Amino acid sequence: MVQEHRPVGGGSINSTYVLTGEEHRYFVKLNQAQCLPAFTAEVLGLNHIAQTAAIRVPQPLCTGTTGDYSYLVMEWLPLNGRGDWAELGRQLARLHQQGRSDQFGWFENNTIGSTPQLNPWTADWCTFFSQHRIAYQLQLAQRQGGHFPRGQELLQSIPHLLSEHQPFPSLVHGDLWSGNAGFTASGEPVIFDPAAYFGDREVDLAMTELFGGFPPQFYQGYEENFPLNAGYPKRKILYNLYHILNHFNLFGSSYAAQANRMIEKILRA
Repeated sequence: MVQEHRPVGGGSINSTYVLTGEEHRYFVKLNQAQCLPAFTAEVLGLNHIAQTAAIRVPQPLCTGTTGDYSYLVMEWLPLNGRGDWAELGRQLARLHQQGRSDQFGWFENNTIGSTPQLNPWTADWCTFFSQHRIAYQLQLAQRQGGHFPRGQELLQSIPHLLSEHQPFPSLVHGDLWSGNAGFTASGEPVIFDPAAYFGDREVDLAMTELFGGFPPQFYQGYEENFPLNAGYPKRKILYNLYHILNHFNLFGSSYAAQANRMIEKILRA
């Protein structure tokens, strides 16, 4: 029986609550009923990350609809920003090493924020990233009146930019910014709110450098277990362009100038 419920911060996509029962607390996400597929996709990602036993994620308990709403119920993990960042880096490296596939993509499409994220199984990374990440976001942006004059030139240049980079398909979180990682009261690293797929592990590292970044100890811990390949500093700009274009599509024109600057920088590299 629910004894108490209270709203908590959980991002701009869903309404989020903590429910308190007689013995347990639960974290609940609510959205419109038609958003249930996004919750079921999140459960799939959480379960696959958990199966690697590399890093902790909240345990999903149930999803469904009630009236006009869809919901996702998970275990409640009180989190803070204090913990061993180097260990978080080491555990993310183990996730990337242990979660593998023979193709890039995912078992179904999911979402990045509230934007559809296309995940068809694809044999090579260059095709997957150029067509199902950058090209798709540019198409969405064009429908919203976005002006990215060198967008097509960028798409044509991606095969050259990635020509010497042959990553294997790693299980990635897919949306790993500072708001989607933390530590339990005991200091155990936790990641959550995944947009999971099998991709180049560098997409996770790149995104950790957006929106404030992670502490240096995190990157040191990662490099100890799984050193990054040459050329990552150039590729990370391309990988993060995906998220900035997505922010344009979600939140509007304030991200257009940043995206165009990134495109220019990529093409000059």
